[in-house]
Amino acid sequence: MPQQPPAAGQAAASVRDQVRSLVTPARLAEFFAPQSLALVGASEASGWARFIAAASSAAGYAGPVYPVHPKIDSAFGHKAFRNLRDIGEPVDLAFILAPTQAVASVVDDAAAAGIRNAIVLAAGYREVGPDGRALEQKLTAQAAAAGVVLLGPNCLGFLNTHAHTAPFALGVPLPLTAGPVGVALQSGALATVVLGYAKARAIGISSLTTVGNEAMIAIEDMIEYLVEDGNTKVIALFLEEVSDPVKFARAAARADAAGKPIVALKVGSSEAGQAAALAHTGSVAGDDAVVNSVLNQLNILRVDSIEELLNTAALLGYDRVPAGRRMGVITASGGACDIIADRSSDQGISIPPFATETADKITPHLPSFAAAHNPLDVTGVGLANQRTGTLTAIDYALDAAVDDPNLDFVLFSGVNIPDARPPDEKLATVMEDRLAWLSQRIASAPIPVIPVGSTSIDTGAWARELLARNHVHVLGGLDFGIKALGNAIRWQERRGSVRQTLPPPLVPHGTVLAGARAWSEADGRDLLTRSGVPVVPGEVVQSAGEAVAAARRVGLPVAMKIVSAQIAHKSDIGGVALNLGTDAEVAEGFEKVRAAGAVVDGATVDGVLVTAMRGGGLELLAGVTIDPTFGPVLAVGLGGVWVEIMKDTSLRVLPADAAEVRRMLAELRGFPLLRGARGSKAADLDVLAEAIAGIGATALSLGGELRAFEVNPLWVNGDQVEALDVLVATGPDIESNGAE
Repeated sequence: MPQQPPAAGQAAASVRDQVRSLVTPARLAEFFAPQSLALVGASEASGWARFIAAASSAAGYAGPVYPVHPKIDSAFGHKAFRNLRDIGEPVDLAFILAPTQAVASVVDDAAAAGIRNAIVLAAGYREVGPDGRALEQKLTAQAAAAGVVLLGPNCLGFLNTHAHTAPFALGVPLPLTAGPVGVALQSGALATVVLGYAKARAIGISSLTTVGNEAMIAIEDMIEYLVEDGNTKVIALFLEEVSDPVKFARAAARADAAGKPIVALKVGSSEAGQAAALAHTGSVAGDDAVVNSVLNQLNILRVDSIEELLNTAALLGYDRVPAGRRMGVITASGGACDIIADRSSDQGISIPPFATETADKITPHLPSFAAAHNPLDVTGVGLANQRTGTLTAIDYALDAAVDDPNLDFVLFSGVNIPDARPPDEKLATVMEDRLAWLSQRIASAPIPVIPVGSTSIDTGAWARELLARNHVHVLGGLDFGIKALGNAIRWQERRGSVRQTLPPPLVPHGTVLAGARAWSEADGRDLLTRSGVPVVPGEVVQSAGEAVAAARRVGLPVAMKIVSAQIAHKSDIGGVALNLGTDAEVAEGFEKVRAAGAVVDGATVDGVLVTAMRGGGLELLAGVTIDPTFGPVLAVGLGGVWVEIMKDTSLRVLPADAAEVRRMLAELRGFPLLRGARGSKAADLDVLAEAIAGIGATALSLGGELRAFEVNPLWVNGDQVEALDVLVATGPDIESNGAE
C-alpha cells in the first residue's frame, strides 16, 4: 500500500480516537432507545419514510416525530419543519433520508440543534470506490468533531422492541415480538428476511440493527452494546467481514465472560494462497478455514443458514443449555426417533438407555406393543383415543425422564398446538391446562427440557399467544433443532477458554503481500536452532569427500539436498537423494544433487545439505501463513495424504502456546495415530506441542517481514521430535513501508 503523508496519517488517527471516545456501550444504549425522532427528508411520498412510520407503529413507538422537509408543511399527521435547527425542542435521533450530497449539511444542522445521534440512509460512500471512501472519511471526521454518532451511511436503521422504537426503513412482518435475541447485520435488506423467520417461529427479538458501512458504529461496537444490554441474552450476527480483528476478539471475550453466546452466519469464502507457490501451508489454510478457526477460538458459533442462526439463538435465549451430551428423546413417532438418532450422531450427542426406574414409571402409560426405551415412541394411540384428562402418555413419560440419572437433558417432541383456539371450550381448556403443566414441569425439571417441532412451519396466532403466556419456546424442526442443540452444547463446553485478545496483525488489513523471497534451507535451519526448535542433525558440504565425512558424523543412512534460496522445490529438479547407506552412495549422491542445482538458471548454490535419515514414527506439517485479516496463522496437520488430500489440519491465529497446540493436535482426525493407534509408537504430545509452539514463535520473530514459514515434515517418534525440512520466505517489512 502507498505510504500516507505524516499529516494525513496523524489526522486519521485523531479521527479514530474521537470515534472510540464517542462510540461506547453507554452512548449506544442512548442511541438505540430514542424517545424523540426527526425524519430529515421525510414526506408521505417517500417509501423510506412510510417504512419508518409503519415500523414505528409496529414497535409501539409513542414519542414525538418531527418531519423535516424544505417543501411540505406536514407528514404522517405531524407538523413538518424546514430545518433541524427550526424544531426548537430536544431530539434524540435524526434519521437522515436526504441524498448523499446533502448529508454533510444535515449533520451540521444536527450538531447545531444539539442532536447527538443520526442514521444516514444515503449510499454512494466507500462501497462505490476511492472517491466514495474519501467522502465517507470526511463525513466521519465532521461528525466526530461535532460529537455526533452516526449509524451508516448506506444504512436502513434499527428497531428496539423493548424500548418500543423502530427508526427502520424496511417492512416489519407482524406481529413483532419482543424477546431475548439481539441481531446485528452487515446487510440491509436481509433484515426483513430475519424478521420474517423470527415471526414464523415465534422468536422474540430484543433489537435488530443494520450497520451499513460502519463508518462509526461497527459490528464490534454492536457486540459490546448487546453484551451490556439487559434485554439481550444471545447475540446473532450476519457477517460479511471482520475489519478490526483485535476489537472483534475483545468484544467476543467480553460476551463469553458475560455468558452471552454469539451465533454468526459468516458469508464469503475463498482460498488465501499467500506464498502458496512456496509452501503447502497456504493451500490448506484458506481464508474461510482461518475464519472458522478464529470464530472457534473466540467461542463464536458459526452457522450455515438464517434458519440455523435463529434456531440456535432461540435455544440459547429461551432454554437452559445442556451441561452434557446424554439426551433423552420423547416423541409420538418412530420415524421421528430415527431422524433424531441420525442427526444426533452427527452432532456427537448420545442417546443412552433409560434407567430401570425410569422405564418402570413410563411402561404403565404405553400400549402393550410399545417398549419404554430411549429414544421413546409413545405411539399414536393417544391421538386416536378420546382424552380423559389433562395429561397424555407423552407427558407422563416426560415427568419420569427428567429425573433419570442417565440423562443430561430431554428433547421433547410433544408440544402440538393448533393455529386457532378450538371451538370446543372443554378441549381448549384442556390444552391450555396441559401447556401450563408443561411450562411448570420444564421450569422445575432438574435437567433442561428442549421442546422441538417436527418441522419448521409457521406458528399460528393462538399457539403463539399460548406459548408466550407460558414462557415455552418450540425449536423449529428436528434438523435445525438438533443442529441448534449441538451448537449450544459446544458453546457451553468452550465457555471460559476464550483468549482475551488477538494481537494486532503484523500485516495491516488490506495490504497486498508482495516480493516474497525464500531463504536457503541452511539459513532456515540455523534460525530454528537458535530458537531452540530441534532440527535433524546435518551439515552443508562442498565436495564428495566432505559429504562422506559428514555422513559418518550424522550417521548413515543419510539424505542429501541442494542448498539454494532460489530452488524451493528441490525434488522437482532432482536436487534430493534419499537413503544413502554407504560411502560410495554418498559420494555419488553428492555429484548428482550438485549437478542438478548447477543447471538452474539464476540459482546461487551454497552447497549440499547432508542430514540423517529418519524412519518409523510419524511426519507432520507445521507451517505459518499470513491471513489478510487476522495476520499470522499456524497450521498443524499429519503429513502425507492427511494434508494434501484429506485436508486434515487445525488452525490458530498466533501466538499459540504449547497448551493451545495440544488442543490443535486433538482436533485432527488423525490424532489417534499420535496416540499410538494400530500398533504405532505413541508420540510424546508435550514434547511435540513445545516444538510446534516454538515454530510458531520463531515465525513471529520475523515480524512484518514474514511471508511463509513451514516445517514439512516435522518428524516425531515417541519423545524424539525433529524438523526434517524447513522453508522460510520473507519480504519487505510492512511496518517500515508505513502502511495503514
